[in-house]
Amino acid sequence: MEAEEPLTSDLALQLVRSMDRLRARIRSETGMNTGPWSRSQLAALYRVVTGPPATTSDLAAAEYMKPQSMAQTLAALEKNGLVTRAPDPTDGRRVLFSATRRGREEADRWLRARESWLASAIEVALTRDERSDLTALVRMLERLADSDTGPSPRRDPGSAAGETRHRP
Repeated sequence: MEAEEPLTSDLALQLVRSMDRLRARIRSETGMNTGPWSRSQLAALYRVVTGPPATTSDLAAAEYMKPQSMAQTLAALEKNGLVTRAPDPTDGRRVLFSATRRGREEADRWLRARESWLASAIEVALTRDERSDLTALVRMLERLADSDTGPSPRRDPGSAAGETRHRP
């Protein structure tokens, strides 16, 4: 008898849980839980370091954050000398954020720590075939992240219409 394919909603839940656990493990193994920067600050810093100068709105959209939240994140990074702001040379009404040398160094330090642990875990925990499968999975995850699927309606989990199955 063939194993049944999991329901899309079950697969989605499993994926979210797995990604949450992996993110938590990465934070734990790299000391991100004890460092001075939050995950959202490091994500914004990484965007600024790896991309061209960008506005608060551009960075918020890239990180799926509200512009007000990104503005707070950038303010903390700027206060600590990791990013700097400057008027857009083509539109003086806009402000562009760029990484400072210290910001690039800080982002690099955190990225190296994260990648070091994860690369070691991949090498130890996965077979050669599984590492090949992981390569394909990474491409699929990127496609999911970039998909044009609109937002799903947010429903109250306690409502009859919004709840298909309650999970802890």
